[in-house]
Amino acid sequence: MKKISQIMVAIGLAFTCSCHQGEDVLPDDTYVFKKPDYFPEPTYTFVNNPITRQGFELGKRLFNDPILSSDNSVACSNCHVKSVAFTDPQHRLSLGVEERPGIRNAPSIVNMAFMPEFFWDGGVNHLDFVAINAIENPLEMNEKLGHVIAKLNDHPDYPALFRKAFSTPDTITSPYFLHALSQFMLLIVSDQSKYDRVIRNQATFTSAEIAGKEVFENKCSTCHPAPLFTTFGYANNGLDTAFEDLGRGRISESSVDEGKFKIPTLRNIALTSPYMHDGRYQTLDEVLDHYDQHVLPSATLDPFFKQSDPPGIRLSPDEKEKLKTFLQTLTDYELLKNPIF
Repeated sequence: MKKISQIMVAIGLAFTCSCHQGEDVLPDDTYVFKKPDYFPEPTYTFVNNPITRQGFELGKRLFNDPILSSDNSVACSNCHVKSVAFTDPQHRLSLGVEERPGIRNAPSIVNMAFMPEFFWDGGVNHLDFVAINAIENPLEMNEKLGHVIAKLNDHPDYPALFRKAFSTPDTITSPYFLHALSQFMLLIVSDQSKYDRVIRNQATFTSAEIAGKEVFENKCSTCHPAPLFTTFGYANNGLDTAFEDLGRGRISESSVDEGKFKIPTLRNIALTSPYMHDGRYQTLDEVLDHYDQHVLPSATLDPFFKQSDPPGIRLSPDEKEKLKTFLQTLTDYELLKNPIF
């Protein structure tokens, strides 16, 4: 066991050194937000929080630090794992402190700069305030923002890091804390998939991918239009006939929104299992079978699914295979191996 531990330490040291070496030679514009030409305008207010290397690196450290939770056991990265496009691959319902199960599966946090609202129910409309919900949710980090700030002020490293990033006075305050986390998330832009290379005339689809794209455009693009593959709207997609989780209805307090959840991006969808707001499906086959055979009627079911009887989207076995082939082109492997994250 001791020998194994020594080997692991050596590997860790080598990895750390290689990462720092890689960061030292990164180009000057690495920490600059760059909007792809074919993306919509970002919704984030960069004028209030311009990204810097120091601010980004501080945000990355905070994102990976369990000090944000009440018992110092849960970091943001517990539920937003880089290797699977910053989602939670291990749990149907994401776990918080003391392994408390939440009510939903953690969604991907790619392309947050372009989102008008956040969470499955859209309960927050500015990225700077997203972290507060996770920190103060008793099923997640179970902390208080004020206490997190106090812990950071008492930390041996953080006061100096905040001064370096923001030229702040000696005391860390919550706006700078939230700005740092936002700077990290803002640079998680997914625009290097094969689909993106085709759009930029740097690659071409195979015949199978073209066939899948045609099926997608005919049967899926109403709710998942390119280039972000979401309308950012809310829909009841027929998972249930009654709703223990009201979804958007919790926020609007309107019966017409009960059972509606944010339409998620399909970028990196091949990696982001489990699927749906409650993680009930493990595979894309289950998802496609749901839309083909198992859409349930209810008062708020999206009208798109009512065009068929029974409700849903009819998909042949061949169409399902073609769709999966196209969806694979939305995987951004460059994002997953980007050294800055």
